[in-house]
Amino acid sequence: MRFRRPRSLNGLILVGFGLVALPLLVAVIWALVSLDRVAKQSEQLMITGVSAAESNRRLEQQLNSLERVARQYQVLRNPDSLQILSQDLEALEARLIEVTPLAERAQAQALAADIRGNARTLVTTLVTGNLDDTGLATEITKFGPLRRQVDSLAGILTAYVDTELARLQENARKARRYSAWQVAALVPGTLFLVIVFTLLVARPIRQIDAAIQQLGASGFSKPISIEGPTDLERLGRQLEWLRLRLLELAQEKNKFLRHMSHELKTPLANIREGTELLLDGSVGDLEGSQREVADILRTNGLKLQQLIENLLSFSAWQSRSEVLTLADFSLSAQVIAVARSQRLALKAAGIQLKLEVADFIVNADQDKLRTVLDNLLSNAIKFTPAGGIITIRAARLADAVVVECADTGPGIPADEEPHIFDAFFQGRRQQGGQVDGTGIGLSVVRECVQAHDGSVELVRSNEFPGAHVKIVIPQPREVEQQPLAANA
Repeated sequence: MRFRRPRSLNGLILVGFGLVALPLLVAVIWALVSLDRVAKQSEQLMITGVSAAESNRRLEQQLNSLERVARQYQVLRNPDSLQILSQDLEALEARLIEVTPLAERAQAQALAADIRGNARTLVTTLVTGNLDDTGLATEITKFGPLRRQVDSLAGILTAYVDTELARLQENARKARRYSAWQVAALVPGTLFLVIVFTLLVARPIRQIDAAIQQLGASGFSKPISIEGPTDLERLGRQLEWLRLRLLELAQEKNKFLRHMSHELKTPLANIREGTELLLDGSVGDLEGSQREVADILRTNGLKLQQLIENLLSFSAWQSRSEVLTLADFSLSAQVIAVARSQRLALKAAGIQLKLEVADFIVNADQDKLRTVLDNLLSNAIKFTPAGGIITIRAARLADAVVVECADTGPGIPADEEPHIFDAFFQGRRQQGGQVDGTGIGLSVVRECVQAHDGSVELVRSNEFPGAHVKIVIPQPREVEQQPLAANA
């Protein structure tokens, strides 16, 4: 039979509290009942003990009084003593009647009856027998056996009280043992219940925490499903609605970027074409200042085109799934191709590019790796001053490829390092050129590298005063490598 959990978090907490508290409550009630029973037994035993001691004392006192009066009568032959004997006999019988319930519990009722009968016979003989001195002396000697019977009855009653006391002590020990076993059984049982209900509550809370972290990391592709109490499941459905809404907004943003980028490319192409016509002299020769303005237009047109291409690349990356097209290709050839594509920008900025790339084959997505190298180099060009040096080095390790790009620019402030790979983040440092970047270049680099299950990080070293980015891409197998050093 399947366990039916409470439908709400409050119900689950109440049921858990009840299941945890119920055994403890039962144990407390049992302990109270046992304690009350032992207390009542102790009280009853105390009353019995006091009653037995008092009855023994009174019986002995009455018997002594009876014997004393009999001996006085033996000496004085006073008729009044016979009346006192009758009264003492009635008192003795009254004491025996009082002790009868206790004698019955101690199984000494027969002895008590014998004492009563012997005492009555003895007194009756003394009172009505008209005995001479010899007969009277003989009868008085019968007080000795009667005293021994009374002493025997007192001993039996005392032994009974001792037996009851021993049984009470044993019951108290049993109650302590049972309490100890209950505690020994309840502690692990209670801990088990606490752990079970903690897991029942903690599991959906962990799912909610993971879902919130997923949303915070812009992870909108994975559906959110929360299993647990109804109120937490309802919260999970709200998070799923929020995920779908954020996914819709992200898609709208990417759609807007794509449309705006395409719309900007057409007039930009016309501007660049007109600028090239002016510089080629197709519409007439330009004077020195006019040619300078045309050069500025062409340079910034190229930069603006690069920015638009980055926006298109970022939008395309955000809108498509992270599917890799793996292939084997030469890393050094790829680095050289990227360097050639940036040759004009390097020359215009007066920057030297230094390549230290071993010639080996890598297994990766060639287009994504080219995007990584192109964005790293473009970013380094923006922040490297004229006359500076940009270094790109690559090496093959046992199970990975390491690519590093470093420059001699101002570097990245420590407070900006945690955000440098976030999309659209731009630091405080002034970039080169007249057109600001979009802040998505390094974000695209990180996403391309993470698609390969690789890592990208900033490195601080004394070798390079500027920014130093290190990329590690895992490799499934080893390949041959040959050293290659090239300068562009």
